[in-house]
Amino acid sequence: MQYNKTIDGKYELLSQKNVDTGYGVERNVAIWSGFTDDYLTDIWQPIIKKIEQLSGKLYSDDNYKKPLRIVADHIRSAVFIIADGVEPSNKEAGYVLRRLIRRSIRQGKFLGIETNFTSQIADTVLDNQNNYAGVYPELDENRDKIISILDAEENKFRKTLNRGLAEINKLIERKHNVSCQEAFTLYESFGFPVEMIQEELKKNNLSLDVDGFEQCKLDHQKKSQTLSAGKFKSGLADNSEIITKYHTATHLLHTALRKILGDHVQQSGSNITSERLRFDFSHDQKLTDDQLKQVSDLINQQIKLNLPVFKEIMPFVEAQKQGAIAFFGNKYPEVVSVYTVGDDNNCFSKEVCTGPHVGNTGDLGVFEITKEESAGSGKRRIYAVLK
Repeated sequence: MQYNKTIDGKYELLSQKNVDTGYGVERNVAIWSGFTDDYLTDIWQPIIKKIEQLSGKLYSDDNYKKPLRIVADHIRSAVFIIADGVEPSNKEAGYVLRRLIRRSIRQGKFLGIETNFTSQIADTVLDNQNNYAGVYPELDENRDKIISILDAEENKFRKTLNRGLAEINKLIERKHNVSCQEAFTLYESFGFPVEMIQEELKKNNLSLDVDGFEQCKLDHQKKSQTLSAGKFKSGLADNSEIITKYHTATHLLHTALRKILGDHVQQSGSNITSERLRFDFSHDQKLTDDQLKQVSDLINQQIKLNLPVFKEIMPFVEAQKQGAIAFFGNKYPEVVSVYTVGDDNNCFSKEVCTGPHVGNTGDLGVFEITKEESAGSGKRRIYAVLK
């Protein structure tokens, strides 16, 4: 592979060329090293040895070989996924990440590790970056974030793991299969992935109606929808003047949160009425009074500057190059609308969006945060008003 096809159909040479043989670099390393097992190579051994140290179990023992491999593989994968900007959640790429971390924790429990360990394994992965020949600078750049997210996710999951397992065991004691509604309750209340429920049932020769579970999940999502079926593509219930103002305010809030808390902040949902806005975002800690004040002050500063708000139509790849907020895992068309708050001398916010928005930030009035609370695992919620 040596070319990248651009949106206009041209081919550009890649800075790094690759031969895609399909049998994997790590398998090659194993063969060259005289091993028939990838996990015996220098790429994996520091990670395996760290898990052995924490668990007291040896890779040479066939009873523990598989769980040791799972922990090593899943935590290394999680490190790279977090470095790419993904955080644990219950949808799309975030859900894949959450499953990797939580399965690692369950396997660690099987190995006898009863205290937090995922960040320690991640440290070992990061300490052995020489295995990747400096190809992934984002690992070092995001080290603190990776460790923090793993610690937070493990803390949360351990609080529910024992209670959830106790609930599963109660269901298993009845000696008949678990209903889709019972499984969904475990998923919703304890954060158990359906795969974990299946694993526990399988140990006792029981099964789960997975299709029924997915239907329960879908039914729940439909009930949770708060906007009418006739909403605009922008996600707004209407485009009245006050609704439009609140929509622009959410853009200011999104950017302000990223500037104050860090680029890990991603919008995970919003709801706008004529009386207030509600904004959900990824963050694993309650905001302090000082942080909330910083966010409000920053937004009101942009309002006082009366910055212009303008729309541009451009290819999505160009929007990314310009730094417009758009997140991994979201689906975007080839050509998108980008709304910018500010100008070349003072660009405060640039985001892929379908609108509508006010013409200038001065139209918004005064922004005030009225409430901040949890919106689920790894998420916070802010309510705000314009006066």
